[in-house]
Amino acid sequence: MTVYLMILLDLSIVYTGMPEIGRTMAMSPIMQTWVQNAYLLFFGGFLLLSARLGDSFSRRRVLQLGIALFTLSSLVIGLSQTSYELIAARAVQGLGASILAPSVLAVISSTFAEGSERTRALSWYSVVAGAGASLGMVLGGIFAGLLSWRIGFLVNIPIGIALLFAINRVIPDGERMQGRFDIIGAVTSTLGMGLLVYGLVNSADHGWLTPVTVLSLVAALVVLAFFLWFERRAAFPVLPLRLFASRERSAAYAGRMLYIGSMVSFFFFTTQFMQQVLGYTALQAGLGFLPMTVLTFGSAVTIPRLTRVMGGPSLLMGALVFMAAGLIWLAQAGAGATYWQLALPMILIGIGNGTAMAPLTAAAVHGVEPRDQGAASGMVNVAHQLGGSIGLSVLIVVFASAADPAASGVAVIGHQINAAMLGAAVMNIVAIALAAAFILPASRSNSAARPASGMLRQAD
Repeated sequence: MTVYLMILLDLSIVYTGMPEIGRTMAMSPIMQTWVQNAYLLFFGGFLLLSARLGDSFSRRRVLQLGIALFTLSSLVIGLSQTSYELIAARAVQGLGASILAPSVLAVISSTFAEGSERTRALSWYSVVAGAGASLGMVLGGIFAGLLSWRIGFLVNIPIGIALLFAINRVIPDGERMQGRFDIIGAVTSTLGMGLLVYGLVNSADHGWLTPVTVLSLVAALVVLAFFLWFERRAAFPVLPLRLFASRERSAAYAGRMLYIGSMVSFFFFTTQFMQQVLGYTALQAGLGFLPMTVLTFGSAVTIPRLTRVMGGPSLLMGALVFMAAGLIWLAQAGAGATYWQLALPMILIGIGNGTAMAPLTAAAVHGVEPRDQGAASGMVNVAHQLGGSIGLSVLIVVFASAADPAASGVAVIGHQINAAMLGAAVMNIVAIALAAAFILPASRSNSAARPASGMLRQAD
């Protein structure tokens, strides 16, 4: 869990710290975007390959490799003197994160059996996943406003060193996949995902119809189509297509993309609203996320109890309802809004954020064979990563199209952000429909099958 928290903090800490990073490093606005985009490009591009490494080789060694890359790159970022050093190190940090994120979930899935043990483990995973991102926003503002943005990266050094020693004692190697490693699948998945993520982040900066965006996305579709064609025929694929045979898992992947797309956009646009519309400092904006952070943590720790009472799918649908309601409420805040008009909707968003992640993750890894735990965990993180990139890109288009030529100043920015928030709410509503159509019926079928199998064993 500490490993995953480290990843999430450094992913979100940049949002509130970016103005200070740009100022101290004398970076242009375009150069600033690549501090995050380089990380996202390597994180998303190498996810499928990195996820399968743990299934094919020593899971412990792969995890240690990821920690070493992440820790060393954090040191370079914290000490960097030029923007090029910083961006290159962020790319390596993204590569390390692509190894760590699926490895953490694969270790949980292979260590804890399905049922109450895994639910409890996934609830703590959700505490980290949900609260980690919002905590990063708070810490980013504190570091940038009171200390230095570099502290947020240098703190990884002692943590990373401690983790490298701890892993040998507590992490099992796990079952390894037998057979040759899928080199063609590894290369095409990495190239295709890299082109796709690049096209998405470029669309957010320059628009969907620019030549670079269009060429990147078209090339990504061609490469990924070949990748899927080849994986169907590969003896030991990087991405076993049998993972998508379950409609429950496929709906969980799609639901995760929608939910994460809305959450990433919430963080991005709410930070902009606080600083550009309401005139908050980086410190004030960071502290502004505290209500959500506290509620995310508080609701996530109740997941095992709530799951026993409500069931995972019902809990998921309730969480997404809270998310949608909070975003709709937040979209009513105008340029003259008080902080309470932001904080109260954040309470609903925090509750929804804290309780949605665990049932989504549980549905995405339910019934997966041990040999495919790494690949399934990789797909969870691919959905997570692409959901954030696609969701933010789509809502930036919504933001741009909501511009009112008759308005000016902060009022027009506030109106545009409100439109983006409504778009994020729609994403959660679609996710609710997916959960009701596919995840809930599958859960009921599984519950009905368990007593029936128990009676057969008693009869025997």
